[in-house]
Amino acid sequence: MSLKLYNSMSGAKELFVPISAEQVTMYACGPTVYNSPHIGNARAAVVFDLLYRVLNRHYQKVVYVRNITDLDDKIYEAASKLKVPITEITSKYTKQYHQDVWALKTLSPTLEPKATEHINAMIVMIEELLLKGHAYESENHVLFNVSSFSQYGSLSGRKLDDLKVGSRVSVAGYKKNPFDFILWKPSTTDQPGWESRWGRGRPGWHLECSAMIREHLGSNIDIHGGGNDLKFPHHDNEIAQSCCANGATSLANYWVHNGFVEIDKEKMSKSIGNVLLVRDLLKDNPGEAIRLALLKTRYREPINWNEQLLQNAREQLDRIYGALDRLGNEEVSEDLQLDNMESFWNAIDDDLNTPLALSELMHIVAAANKAEGAHDKMRLKASLLAAGQQLGILQENPQDWFKKGRSRVTRDVARIEELILERNIARKNKKWVQADAARDALIDLGVQILDTEKGTEWRMK
Repeated sequence: MSLKLYNSMSGAKELFVPISAEQVTMYACGPTVYNSPHIGNARAAVVFDLLYRVLNRHYQKVVYVRNITDLDDKIYEAASKLKVPITEITSKYTKQYHQDVWALKTLSPTLEPKATEHINAMIVMIEELLLKGHAYESENHVLFNVSSFSQYGSLSGRKLDDLKVGSRVSVAGYKKNPFDFILWKPSTTDQPGWESRWGRGRPGWHLECSAMIREHLGSNIDIHGGGNDLKFPHHDNEIAQSCCANGATSLANYWVHNGFVEIDKEKMSKSIGNVLLVRDLLKDNPGEAIRLALLKTRYREPINWNEQLLQNAREQLDRIYGALDRLGNEEVSEDLQLDNMESFWNAIDDDLNTPLALSELMHIVAAANKAEGAHDKMRLKASLLAAGQQLGILQENPQDWFKKGRSRVTRDVARIEELILERNIARKNKKWVQADAARDALIDLGVQILDTEKGTEWRMK
């Protein structure tokens, strides 16, 4: 196999070699369901959906687990503010997350476990850590002793002596070390809680992923994924508690992290009001266009999100769908040889190099636009569909795509139709200057015209 992935643990691109070729295991940190998904959440979903698709091309069985964090103080605060049950918040935003990421053409993961369904598994892991001397009890809390794990910070590259207190690291009197992190904490009467020998309480944030990975995938997995912001402290803490509880040297063989989404070169932040919600973007844009916009940048790099990026993605999809439409409506045979695909596969297998893969896809589009003969057209159509399936685009019928495009047009449709009629009459009467003037006016409106046997059709560029 030729698949290479950048491993955040080693800081290098490595050939992917699974623990077992019979079953590849991947875990990606999912959403905390207390508000509507934003474009940053969408990027993680799309990146690991792409990796899932690539792995499925190489291996017969891939088990992809993406969790739902329905156990978090932000959820409780949202429920308390609205005076509604916690489950009302988690159900609402879990449903929204599913709707939004499915609109971006993501596949469902193999498993989607919820934190609240794994409380017992978390309690068992805490007991194991206490028994092995990696955790301690203090003032109704149970904490992980980071000093007991010599490799702590190996993923983020941070050393305990150099660490500064971050937003997720609390300094409290019950800690032996300010960087010890909570495994279990007490709950007040108005907070959700579960009974344990340490009293009624709830687990710390980091513990859920370690417990769910072990229960569903085992103590050592092939790939663990998430956003760059999760390297420290979340993933460093996961590694520490998992390795110590499981008696293992590693939690995952490959760590894959996606970059941030910036809005016009500024970090997305509620405080400056530039958070883009997926469902707001979907009001004016097809899901495939948002997905393609996310894929136009290499997954490890930050995305500078702006309207021009989205417009470019819509226009590129129009060109690709236009080429697909030209190749006809006939079904493609599964055993048909694919044309011009080697460079595309090499790009996508080189650490998911989507910018290069899209460039190679456009070469296929160019060939499709010049193809003559039924056999050549079918081979190129098969290539386009295969590339689209890998990237998660071209999931619609071309005619349906362009019909939906018309529904997004905010320009004067009546004026467009009037200009087309004017051009056709001028051409019929061989008044070429008038015909060209009408054509140029249509171009200025961003309209592409297609003269077919059935008459003149139009679409937005």
